[in-house]
Amino acid sequence: MRRPLEGVRVLTIEHYGAGPYATLLMSELGAEVIKIEAPSMGGDASRPTGPFLLGENDSQYFQTFSRGKKSAAIELKTPEGRADFERLVRSAEAVVNNLRGDQPVKLGLTFDALKAVNPAIVCGHLSAYGRNNSREGWPGYDYPMQAECGLMSLTGEPDGPPARMGVSIIDFMSGATFAFGVVSAILSARATGEGCDVDVSLFDVALHQLSYPAVWAMNEHHPTQRMPNGAHPSLAPVQRVKTADGYGQLMCMNEKFWAELCNLIARPDLAADPRFATLADRARNLPALTEALDALFAAQPTAHWSTLFAGRVPFGPVNDLFRALDNPFVAEVGMRDVVDHPDRPQGLHMLAAPLKIDGRRMPGVRSPKLGEHTDELL
Repeated sequence: MRRPLEGVRVLTIEHYGAGPYATLLMSELGAEVIKIEAPSMGGDASRPTGPFLLGENDSQYFQTFSRGKKSAAIELKTPEGRADFERLVRSAEAVVNNLRGDQPVKLGLTFDALKAVNPAIVCGHLSAYGRNNSREGWPGYDYPMQAECGLMSLTGEPDGPPARMGVSIIDFMSGATFAFGVVSAILSARATGEGCDVDVSLFDVALHQLSYPAVWAMNEHHPTQRMPNGAHPSLAPVQRVKTADGYGQLMCMNEKFWAELCNLIARPDLAADPRFATLADRARNLPALTEALDALFAAQPTAHWSTLFAGRVPFGPVNDLFRALDNPFVAEVGMRDVVDHPDRPQGLHMLAAPLKIDGRRMPGVRSPKLGEHTDELL
């Protein structure tokens, strides 16, 4: 099938989550993504990440982020390795990395260092805190970013401690932002013949996720707080509800959905209650509204409410990991696939690419063994 980034060659020096997630998206869309891996270091540091290993120097964690890519075993810090690297740079459109902010200059991965080799090369740098600032040499990861940038302070119940997201969402948001920035710069370089540096940091992306609470704070000095049941700070009822056998997430973002909710549950009294007449009224009287909803939703299991509201009121069951993956809708839309892997004869079950081209998902291909494509590429 046709993939929109076919013909784009990207060299990457990457490890763990954020950088590999960015190039994973590019690879799924057809780019030839070549991991430059140092054999002396065992390649990408995430290769042996447990607990589920796959043969030598490979793991299910590594397969999650590097499928469809190629691997070239090159020692960047040796004269021979540098020469091999620059041979690949001549035919590439981008060189990207997710190293500490002080490393690209030291390793010669910037546009200034590579423009003599390829004037149109795009050099992408995804780091913890960015480059050319007081923290450029600091290591950093997703969880501390959620903490320092205020996201944890907004997550969890009001009477509990701050909480982080259950997955490394800042890594993935940073990766998606990075991929967008690099591909945009490639478009510019194709038009002008001149490359550039593209910088994205976990810190900047994490802070940017504060979105409208940040605008409220900066302009109105309004302190958005954690709300009971994970409720929205200004819209109601937008919150978690307790059902007879678990939890659901209700989201009546506007008057239409509130009216439809009251109609479906046969509660005209709630619709007529002046305390709940408007979005503002419902937000102002949230404790009373929550009390009424708790009594209502506790009477039936989650599946009942999912069926009743389907397609009419936004509602989702709070699933555990297994229920989320076994959801029939996941199968319907094709968000799971199986890739061949030499160390797993039955195949490796994975999540499919979250993109479609002409209505079709791109088929998955396993991640490479360390140096698997060195001879082919050089």
